[in-house]
Amino acid sequence: MQGHVEKKRGRYYVVLELERDVRTGQRKRKWIGGFAKKKEADAALIEHVYRSNAGTCVSPSKRTVANFMEEWLQTLKPTVRPSTWECYRMNSQTRIAPLLGAIELRRLGAVDLNRAYAVLLESGRADGKGGLSPRSVRLVHVTIHRALRDAVRWGLLARNVGDLADPPKHIKTEMNTWTAEEVHRFLDHVRADRLYPCFLLLLTTGLRRGELAGLRWEDVDFDARRISIRRSRVVVGYGNVVVSDPKTSRGRRVLPLDIVVVEALRAHRARQLQERLALGAGYEGDGQTLFTHEDGKSMHPDQISYAFEKAASAGGLPRIRLHDLRHTYATLALQAGVPLWAVSDILGHASIAITSDVYRHSIPAMLEEAAGTVAELMLRKQGGVDSPRP
Repeated sequence: MQGHVEKKRGRYYVVLELERDVRTGQRKRKWIGGFAKKKEADAALIEHVYRSNAGTCVSPSKRTVANFMEEWLQTLKPTVRPSTWECYRMNSQTRIAPLLGAIELRRLGAVDLNRAYAVLLESGRADGKGGLSPRSVRLVHVTIHRALRDAVRWGLLARNVGDLADPPKHIKTEMNTWTAEEVHRFLDHVRADRLYPCFLLLLTTGLRRGELAGLRWEDVDFDARRISIRRSRVVVGYGNVVVSDPKTSRGRRVLPLDIVVVEALRAHRARQLQERLALGAGYEGDGQTLFTHEDGKSMHPDQISYAFEKAASAGGLPRIRLHDLRHTYATLALQAGVPLWAVSDILGHASIAITSDVYRHSIPAMLEEAAGTVAELMLRKQGGVDSPRP
């Protein structure tokens, strides 16, 4: 059995796909709900689908970690973004199953998890060239912890041993940004580059790389000077690209474009059409993706990053990641006095609190300016400062 979650009149409902009607051939549906929050409906969907498929599951006494992870993945698929599910699948099949799959689920312990994490850190790369990064191993932990949490909720386990494990500590990536003068230098350097519109769009909107890679021409409104963020093309595992929804619920958004950006996109569109006409049948794409190779093939997100790093190095700019262009946009916007809520909306953060936490380094100057503005308003008169009262 499969199902999905639908929103109707402000409530969330679980919709189960049942067998087809013998007379009409139409599939029957069962509605369950409604729930006030989507996460509640998602949890209910997982539980109903899992129970309906219980007859095909391995008996509890013989269920191994590998058995359970396969069952869990099938049940989870309708409730998460494709990119999230693909990440869970990859971690489960290539990292968890080889190290923990043969262990009976009920006998799995925190020591087993810690031992697996140590192996992955030392020799977990698929190409055999060493270990995984702490971040990658933490994602493995997130996968097994989520699966075990559901196992507890379904009554298969008494507790989640993932709570007792010790995954590698999260090491926050250092944020590096460019100054406004460095942005000008970079844009001058890449003005004749094929990807100039790509870099210009990133610097003026703060898009995530996946959001940029997922853009299609139908998302660009030249007349209204707006661009719609509707999908994301993200890399999962070793080069596997998955098309998914935006990262957060607020990630689906419409952003204004500066006239300079619009004109650059117009020129890029004209160039792309010329390439399609020149190649004819040899053109591989459908002509709808914004940033492609000359033959129309969509650019892998990693290729955009490599192209940026190469261009920045050739231009003599300080070394930063492609994602740091997003940080550069946000930092310069806040320093220029753009309200925090506006920057948060443009970036598509789940909440303004996230924006405040990530860009806290840019806020003190804003607070000083605000304090000075209020003091100017309240304490100073035309022609001088109020004298203190006795």
